[in-house]
Amino acid sequence: MDSQKKKSIISAIKQIAGVDKHSEYVDNYMYATNMRASIYMSLLVIVLEIWMIIRLTKTIIENDLTANLKHYFEAYYLNYFILLGAGIAMLLIALRFVLWKKTDKKYLGTAMKWVFSFICIYFGIKISMQDYAKGEQILTFLTMELFVVCLLTWRPVVGFGILTSSYLIFFYKIGKMPAPNTGEQGLTLASQINSFTMWLSTMLFCISNYRNMLSQALKEERMEKINAHLSRISVEDELTGIHNMVYFRSESEKLMKYVTTDRSKVVFLFFDIENFKSFNEKYGFIEGNVLLKKVANMISDAFPHSLVSRFSDDHFVVLTRFDQSEETAERLSREIGSFQDEIHLQLKCGAYKPDGDETDPSIACDRARFACNSIKKHYDCVYRLYDKVLEDKFQLKQYIVNSIDSAIANDCIKVYYQPVVSTKTGKIVGLEALARWKDPRYGLLPPASFIEILEEYRQIHKLDICIINNVCRDYRNATKNGLPFVPVSLNFSRLDFELCDIVEELKKSAAKYSVPSAFLDVEITESALTDQLGYLQDAMDRLREAGYRIWLDDFGSGYSSMNVLKDYQFDVLKIDMKFLTGFANNPKTRPIISNIVDLTKRLNMISLTEGVETKEQFDFLASINCERAQGFLFSRPVPEEELRKLVSDGKLSFSEEYRSIQV
Repeated sequence: MDSQKKKSIISAIKQIAGVDKHSEYVDNYMYATNMRASIYMSLLVIVLEIWMIIRLTKTIIENDLTANLKHYFEAYYLNYFILLGAGIAMLLIALRFVLWKKTDKKYLGTAMKWVFSFICIYFGIKISMQDYAKGEQILTFLTMELFVVCLLTWRPVVGFGILTSSYLIFFYKIGKMPAPNTGEQGLTLASQINSFTMWLSTMLFCISNYRNMLSQALKEERMEKINAHLSRISVEDELTGIHNMVYFRSESEKLMKYVTTDRSKVVFLFFDIENFKSFNEKYGFIEGNVLLKKVANMISDAFPHSLVSRFSDDHFVVLTRFDQSEETAERLSREIGSFQDEIHLQLKCGAYKPDGDETDPSIACDRARFACNSIKKHYDCVYRLYDKVLEDKFQLKQYIVNSIDSAIANDCIKVYYQPVVSTKTGKIVGLEALARWKDPRYGLLPPASFIEILEEYRQIHKLDICIINNVCRDYRNATKNGLPFVPVSLNFSRLDFELCDIVEELKKSAAKYSVPSAFLDVEITESALTDQLGYLQDAMDRLREAGYRIWLDDFGSGYSSMNVLKDYQFDVLKIDMKFLTGFANNPKTRPIISNIVDLTKRLNMISLTEGVETKEQFDFLASINCERAQGFLFSRPVPEEELRKLVSDGKLSFSEEYRSIQV
């Protein structure tokens, strides 16, 4: 027999015998069960004993047996009163626990249970011996055995000890007495068999009762743990152990409404660990979680008697007094910045002081977060108080989020086109579609004022679908009027692939306006591909199958450029404009760009460099055989009508292959 099987058998035997260790919850459950059972048992005993005392007294008076009162007292009254007293004591202790919820001094209840059980069994033995001597049944003994072993819950090993010892004592004493009806000494064989059957039945009931009660206790313990866990996680952040935002919103709203709260002296703080993503990438998520716990504890310790919660990811919020909040935030940032040297960590803090009677914690946290985001990548600043300048920006942010749907419906989203020219001919061979927002309130909004906001609020797919539709509509109008139209590249956000089926949206719009796939290209930024998301690869495969060309945008702007080229297939590689910064003065620029262009040829891709602003840059790109260029040298992004005017004025021209496209 292997050791594992042997351990299982031993464990099963321990469970049956009831010698396995119980948790505190199970022990308390068993104790409570026995106290409740003791109430019924003691009440029954009290009623029976009072009835027995009254009955015996009546018999003595009616039969004029007072001369033998001493005999009756020693034989009956004394036992009745002892059991009655034990029943009353047991009842009071049980009621103390069950009704009056006195959970201390449990040892008294346990001790009284043993004393009460001993007295009951003693009473059963004593009375049944007297009954047996008179030729009557030994029902009192059997009743008390059932009372003690079956109404109360005992571990089987304890129940076995109580039953066996009491049976042995009783039948040992009976064995020395002659039977009144037969004259034989001791029990007959039939009585012995019946007694053994009774012992066995009682013992089996004891085991069954214990197992059922243990099973119920364990079930309720599991439910208690589940409920405790659910209750805890409803107000506690599971990772860091501090409060979560559900608790924060609820409690902060209460605090802000208290008449004793001086709202002019409180502040909402929003903390963000700068470069936490880089830390995670370098050291892994386990170390990242350790860092989050450490920072959470540091913030909690730094703001005692304040409301501290984890907002999300590496973000935390605090409701505290305004005094010393800036100094405390700066001290925390210094401490966190000293953790290690390889990744420069900073704890950024945005602060918002509620205005007047304002009590909405969600708005307060949002504004503190906005203040915090305004100083990201500003390494000389770790604390920013929300002010009028940020208020204007915040209002614009809210306006953009709330107005994107109406802007699309009212045709406020416009497509601006920026030409892509051939370095061989200088003629337009493509256009990049860029979004502009012509708003009746704010005027013409540049992309920087709404793209990031729409991405943050996961609304960017609405904008990109609108641009797709507008470009396809422009193609149909141009071809209907016999005007030239070149292929257009569309910028897709990483979120487009997550928030909608952007490939299907592209195909649907192209079909609606009869746009060939050769006239629509898709640009995907390098940063969008560094997460190695499976659905992105699947979407790219579907685009390629449908005949759309895929561009890698902003090549060289991130840290994983070569991995992206290794893992994905592209038709056009768009070299980031930063490579042309300092072109005239930096001798490293030319060989780097030249090598990138050479790499694209080896990988069978078309090379395109953006950010071209001078003739010198353009000539250099042509000399190294970079096939395409884009930049202000040729044109800024302009509406379609202005682009066609530039062409009609002779400042730009379309490549010959696209000059006469008609339906």
